[in-house]
Amino acid sequence: MTVASEAFTQSVGIELPLICGAMYPCSNPELVAAASEAGGIGIIQPISITYVHGLGLQDGIRRIRQLTDKPVGFNALIEKSSRLYEDRMRKWVGIALDEGIRFFVTALGDPAWVVEMVHERGGLVYHDVTNMRWAERGLRSGVDGLICVNNRAGGHAGDQAPEQLYEELSTLGVPLVCAGGVGGPEDFVQRLEMGYSAVQMGTRFIATRECQAHDDYKQAICRAQERDIVLTERISGIPVSVIKTPYIEALGLRATGIEKKLLRNPKTKHYMRLAYQLKSVWQLKRASLRGASYKDFFQAGKSVDSVHEIEPVHVIVQRFREAMLPAPNAS
Repeated sequence: MTVASEAFTQSVGIELPLICGAMYPCSNPELVAAASEAGGIGIIQPISITYVHGLGLQDGIRRIRQLTDKPVGFNALIEKSSRLYEDRMRKWVGIALDEGIRFFVTALGDPAWVVEMVHERGGLVYHDVTNMRWAERGLRSGVDGLICVNNRAGGHAGDQAPEQLYEELSTLGVPLVCAGGVGGPEDFVQRLEMGYSAVQMGTRFIATRECQAHDDYKQAICRAQERDIVLTERISGIPVSVIKTPYIEALGLRATGIEKKLLRNPKTKHYMRLAYQLKSVWQLKRASLRGASYKDFFQAGKSVDSVHEIEPVHVIVQRFREAMLPAPNAS
């Protein structure tokens, strides 16, 4: 383990510098708990808990606590798409804090209010970023570390390679977590040796026994290769990494002229993104629970190249644990 990764695990209270990233709709309680119990840290995605899996957030957290007493984290998406959504997220963060969660990952907005709430309770906030501009904004709001989303990530990907992003952000003096493109132990160790404090994975954890995503989704990941991952703007208004399917090909990868104008206009961009999100949230939920149909799509990153079978979480994490051990001396 490197100095940076050891500092990360000590601060978060976990064994391995490995995060099971929050995923809509795939972050069911059993998956989150399994990642933490195995020695990493699973991140709760509250919309998945409530909308997909039908649990109140408090009930969902307590279900996780029945399965593990190890630290878990919480994902707060803080884009101001509506006042109702922001109020609900503030309530959820409060519930998470009351239930003892002390590691938070924020994204898509200004994390200042989350930082204030979490720091008052002695917790940590890491913020999703894709470049220096967003990193500096997060640091001005007081975040403790950065989740560095690169161009190999699933979901909302960045546009820089892991090496480029680390080089750009390494002077900021805070822990950096590599997010994107890691599905196997070799890539995991390589990112840590590069200087990252930890690694966040999503795609690898979908193809697990504990994840309740439909088998169609898991098999699509196991079959896919890196060349099958494409970026589309037609799902949320900003580039999203998905597995290429007939529906994605028919939909197209670029926003239309009218869509681009609405997304760039300060008065309409939040409403446009909300419209995108309402449609994609429903499609992702259906695909995850019921399997593939014509209008479904599967989010995934380029780490699909390393994913070939559906396995228990603890087996996957154990391989990563063993990869961190020093090589035995040659006799």
